Amino acid sequence: METLLSDLRFGFRMLRKAPGFTIVAVTVLALGIGANTAIFSVVNAILLRPLPFQDPERLVQLWHVPPPKSFPGMTRFSVSPANYLDWANQNHSFEQMAIYGFMSFNLTGRGEPESVLGIRVSPDFFSVLRAQPLLGRIFSPEENAAGRGNIVVLSHGLWQTHFGSNPNIVGQAISLNNQSYTVVGIMPARFGFPTSSDPKFQPQMWTPLAWTDEDRAVRGNHNYFVIARLKPDADLKQAQAEMTTISSRLEQQYPADDKGWGAVVVALREELVGKVRPALMILLGAVGFVLLIACANVANLVLLKTLARQKEIAIRTALGASSLRVLRQVLSETLLLSLTGGVLGLFVAHFGVRLIVAFLAQQLPRAADISLDISVLAFTLVVSLLTGVIAGLVPAFRATQTNLNDSLKQGLGRTDADSSGNRTRSVLVVSEVALSLVLLIGAGLMIRSLSRLRSVDPGMDLHNVLTASIALSRVKYAQPVQQAAFYDQLLQRVRSLPGVESASGIDSLPFGGGGSTQPIAVQGRPMVPMSEQPEVAVRLIEPEFIHTMRIPLLQGRTFNNADTADRPKVILISQAMAKRIWPGENPIGKRLTLTFAPEKSREVVGVVGDVKQDGLDVTEPIATLYAPMAQSARPFMTLVARTASQPTALASAIVNAVHEVDREQPVLDVITMNEIVADSLSHQRFNMLLLGAFAGLALLLAAIGIYSVLSYSVRRRVGEIGVRMALGAQRGDILRMILGQGTKLALTGTGIGIAAAFGLTRLMASQLFGVTVTDPFTFLSVALLIVLVALAACYIPARRATKVDPIVALRYE
Repeated sequence: METLLSDLRFGFRMLRKAPGFTIVAVTVLALGIGANTAIFSVVNAILLRPLPFQDPERLVQLWHVPPPKSFPGMTRFSVSPANYLDWANQNHSFEQMAIYGFMSFNLTGRGEPESVLGIRVSPDFFSVLRAQPLLGRIFSPEENAAGRGNIVVLSHGLWQTHFGSNPNIVGQAISLNNQSYTVVGIMPARFGFPTSSDPKFQPQMWTPLAWTDEDRAVRGNHNYFVIARLKPDADLKQAQAEMTTISSRLEQQYPADDKGWGAVVVALREELVGKVRPALMILLGAVGFVLLIACANVANLVLLKTLARQKEIAIRTALGASSLRVLRQVLSETLLLSLTGGVLGLFVAHFGVRLIVAFLAQQLPRAADISLDISVLAFTLVVSLLTGVIAGLVPAFRATQTNLNDSLKQGLGRTDADSSGNRTRSVLVVSEVALSLVLLIGAGLMIRSLSRLRSVDPGMDLHNVLTASIALSRVKYAQPVQQAAFYDQLLQRVRSLPGVESASGIDSLPFGGGGSTQPIAVQGRPMVPMSEQPEVAVRLIEPEFIHTMRIPLLQGRTFNNADTADRPKVILISQAMAKRIWPGENPIGKRLTLTFAPEKSREVVGVVGDVKQDGLDVTEPIATLYAPMAQSARPFMTLVARTASQPTALASAIVNAVHEVDREQPVLDVITMNEIVADSLSHQRFNMLLLGAFAGLALLLAAIGIYSVLSYSVRRRVGEIGVRMALGAQRGDILRMILGQGTKLALTGTGIGIAAAFGLTRLMASQLFGVTVTDPFTFLSVALLIVLVALAACYIPARRATKVDPIVALRYE
């Protein structure tokens, strides 16, 4: 231990004597370790840390698997009430099962009206999650009976922001949707199921489902979500097998509704984080590459410093120092560098985590849990120690191979150690270039992918369109005629605003992630069970929606003010629906029935262009049916207004227009269409930004590596360069010689990196859109960039070599 402390003290003195070297090495390591710590903090919080529930590994989410013929490409679907009840009664794998659904509530009577997201839950919901309230109580089974559901449990956030953390709110009444609800409990701050990274979809209250007998009998309408807790002796495989058996039994019992419908059991952790796991693994691999490049860079710097100390090391060896002692001495210096870099890396990681949470939290589940906790600190310590060992092994090994005779003659010319050291340094630089090229190609592919996504035609004009969401009270506006009247008054006011060119509304906006999918029955064709009927996306729109969004009208007409509830029912269909339902036929005048509203058939009066309903990355057009909102009104609508200038300037005017119609009506998400589409691409942008940042850092480190090797080479070859110039070599010859040396390293690293990238980029195929993993343009562009950066890094040492004075150089030699 005393010898180790002595080595560390000596190493500290040596580092203090070379401040420039120490600052560069520590900075490089701090960037590499900090980047790894920041990404590990994200991976730890999202993928490794247990969910905040008791025995979270036993929690699962259950989904329907829809018939592939009716729902091509869909593998998971929401659940109907009757099927849930059968699942709960017939299974033996689950300890408890619960069902829940989303519902918007208008909170009034306490300042400005506000729309809050609520979750309607079955009695076992909280017990499945083993969740206990902070104050008050949760729901009892008796309170789930029809007519007894006017009680509410508040989230901790809503309790703080709207009720001032007043504990006496428990037992008091609040106004939700113009009805009185009694607050019975407050949940803890960490409870927020269902979990969402987007604040808009984070639940703020829970109420009982309170189904009627009619509600409980619904089997064909799927609008709910199911969670369950496995029994201690059951596993996921057993539960899946049992749910498959139950689904087959229900299919036989209820063929009209359940034919072709299966079930799938998914671990709750996988449900919450499965979509981001591939991207996070790619990023973790990327920062691992950055750390390797940093290690190679520091190893190169330490090697240069060690070679400069050959004579000192030879004297130590001649005086009796063992190879182990020399090895330990060099490693102690690199460990001091890496530990210092680790401490500074924590500051880098702290700011990195803050940036990730600030800008990317909505794309990451459990973003609130991302922090530098004890496990992250332990990770940083281990990484720092490993980095010190990895960065010091090559220089330390080289130091133990010192030739005493050659080293003691140092100053009389170049030695064999110089040549051997040059080879080692060249290998390290080639490795840096290869690793950075792999990262740059990955970043380039992400950039190309995002560029392709942005160039996709959404099927409508997104520019200068402002949107605002409105959810009407189901009590105050209980009748469809009341809902339609509200929308009519609102649209008249908005259309009269200065700067508004046109305005309309839709029940579920494209790119919003919502909307209804319903089966249809085509008139004139044989009736088939609902499970075999084609399913289409159904959207309710106000007149002028097609005109406002500038969706092309391909055939027929659009809706007008004459398409009211007392008129024959009409619909518009998308081009994809026309091709799917009536291929090769003229769909105008054809009739169909919505299975969930079969009382009257609907006539096709127009065909419009396809719209990217679910995102720009969905390649197959979605068959879509548009119905007039006046004929099928709903209590929620998204207003769309096309403006002549900057749309955000009209935000307050539109909110005022809503309050002029109903001063208690809250307005949600006043946002432009361009912002909505940008939000839909945030996952791809998240991957691109982080991977691009790490690739840029890797490129910088590789450039530093090339520069350091060539700078040292020029210093060691001053005599040789002087002789060459004395024998007639021109400055251009010297410049080409040094540039050629650096270019050779860059080209070798580029060749190895391209070969590695051909294999490694296949791991990110699922993250790309419209570009192959071996995109030639990206590979060639990155290779050219690497070579140009290498030339730039070579130029300063090369220029320095051309300024060598032959007389001075010969005297030095």
